[in-house]
Amino acid sequence: MVSYSSVKEDIGETRLESGLTVLTDRMSGVRSATLGFFYRVGSRHEPVELNGITHFIEHCVFKGTPRRTAKQIAIEQDRLGGNLDAFTTHDETGFVIKVTDDRIGDAFDLMADMLTRPVFDETDLENEQRVIIEEMKMHEDAPEELINDIFYREFFPNDPLGLPITGTPETVRSFGSQRTRDYHRAAFNPQNLVIAGAGNVEHEHLLDLIGSADHFSTACSGDPHSAIRDPRSAAPIFIEQRGDLEQAHMIVATPFTTARDERRYAADMLANIIGGGTSSRLWQRVREERGLAYSVGTSTAMYGDTGFFAVSAGTSPDQVEEVLDIVMDEMRWVVRNGVSDDEIGLMKDQARASILLGLEDSAGRAGSLAHCELTHGRQIAVEETLAKIDAVTRDDIAEIAREYFTSENVAFVALGDLEGLTVDRDRLAI
Repeated sequence: MVSYSSVKEDIGETRLESGLTVLTDRMSGVRSATLGFFYRVGSRHEPVELNGITHFIEHCVFKGTPRRTAKQIAIEQDRLGGNLDAFTTHDETGFVIKVTDDRIGDAFDLMADMLTRPVFDETDLENEQRVIIEEMKMHEDAPEELINDIFYREFFPNDPLGLPITGTPETVRSFGSQRTRDYHRAAFNPQNLVIAGAGNVEHEHLLDLIGSADHFSTACSGDPHSAIRDPRSAAPIFIEQRGDLEQAHMIVATPFTTARDERRYAADMLANIIGGGTSSRLWQRVREERGLAYSVGTSTAMYGDTGFFAVSAGTSPDQVEEVLDIVMDEMRWVVRNGVSDDEIGLMKDQARASILLGLEDSAGRAGSLAHCELTHGRQIAVEETLAKIDAVTRDDIAEIAREYFTSENVAFVALGDLEGLTVDRDRLAI
């Protein structure tokens, strides 16, 4: 067993009465600092009629506050280095800024002002509605992104996970000032917020900034997660015809472990062995040996209550069936024969390197703080993670494959010039 006791983390944690959680990871010897504001609210928490409002708010907080115009926010962001990123997922909304350590106070003031006191001016909101609708059109013109929306819609029917994060033109046009302000007040509040700092940042300094700002002292009632029901995935076979596309895009998927399942380490290794890198089985067979695709690989999505394993590929329409057969062949093989010790060893080395190299980046460490809190409600030490990766066995991976790679659970979704293509359940049999 390898010892990782030399891995150093200096983590601070404070939970305020308002419900706000404050986390820091002090990194000695660096001059950078990353501040992240992570909210426990994403698109899956929205009522159907408000689909897309979380993403809309993510955009609109940049449009001005009583203290700053949108232009002033943009100028200040650039003055601090231009490293301000915002995102919305199904489960969370995040705002992350990376600055030099002498500008932490300025960065905090900007972020706190934007996120707690947005004006939501009606004219600005109408402009941003048009911007987001253009974003949707851009998405429609990018088949490698559109296929993911189609997959979610078909894999999670009648569930918020199946709805687009951006919403629809109809819902977005309904987000007026009052509706937006009401949802922001209900969802983007201290009890749903984790503030994470990493790099050359002192925990007490961050607490002082929070205390002096008077933005985060009020506790709010209501839980946006209360509306979530256990999602039920389907096993669709769905082909969308698009005659204007040169390539066809396909996804083969099955349900998978959740983010809280202790077997997630074995599940990740299984996915990576099948298609996680250039040495993986699918990359070698599909690209290197047969030249059928430029891009082919696996991914996993693990939520607190559900998850899926997916193989994605883009290829010429007349090669879709061949690629599909190779994918199914690899999934059958791992169910019947498992994986080798050499493959497990390679994946463990890769995982260790990825984790340890990530410790050098303050943005990555801030994100890790927030992920652990949002998903597990506690910090998971690097030593614990590495030890659990080391402990994964061939039997662990075989158990995952046998449980989730079953004929009745395999989904197939494709997009492209595929008129005449039919895929039946027998072809997807494990």
